[in-house]
Amino acid sequence: MAIKTGVIQEKRLFSEELGEEMELLVYLPASYSPLYKYHVIIAQDGHDYFRLGRISRQLEELLKHGEIERSIIIGVPYKNVKERRLTYHPEGSKFEAYKRFLANELVPFADREYPTYQVGSGRTLIGDSLGGTVSLMTALDYPNMFGNVIMQSPYVDDHVLEKVEHADSLQLISICHQIGTKETEVKTTDDQVLDFTAPNEKLKELLEKKKTNYGYEAFDGDHKWTYWQPLITPALKKML
Repeated sequence: MAIKTGVIQEKRLFSEELGEEMELLVYLPASYSPLYKYHVIIAQDGHDYFRLGRISRQLEELLKHGEIERSIIIGVPYKNVKERRLTYHPEGSKFEAYKRFLANELVPFADREYPTYQVGSGRTLIGDSLGGTVSLMTALDYPNMFGNVIMQSPYVDDHVLEKVEHADSLQLISICHQIGTKETEVKTTDDQVLDFTAPNEKLKELLEKKKTNYGYEAFDGDHKWTYWQPLITPALKKML
């Protein structure tokens, strides 16, 4: 039997924090009804998660079998590769403003427009590479607002490690962390070749010391959607 599909609503939200209009892709599952409350999954790299990650199809499969709670997805696309780096990288000029956008503007929008669980445990941030980085860093800034983080092969540097080292609110956040064992020579968008695997292992050690609700998964692969796509389903099952 074919999996039923929901609808993607294209929305626009002007961000005072970023000083620009933001595109949003809101996925309402086939079974959506305003009579029920919904968990909100906020995906960085919005277009990529729908097109390459096929996240909506995976969500429908999980809902069909009753393996996760009712959820909607809000994808936040990036405008271009340069803007993505400015927005998601810890040293990017829009990094702080983007985190504030997620907390101060996107969450109120979601709670206003849809029947959501208006608590931190009812929201999950998901992202790949730099999208995973900004997801984690946002949750650390707003632990009462974002209770779950799925980071797929996040970029990890000293900013990230220091933030985690000094975080005193990790007990409020559930984290699913995935990294490939072959991500040792990743070509980044600024033409560097970086080892992602070793810094992620350092992050793992830090998070394990914090005794938070933390799950780590090393997969046999590198920095590609080929590997991230099939790992979305188990990650959603863990978080929801």
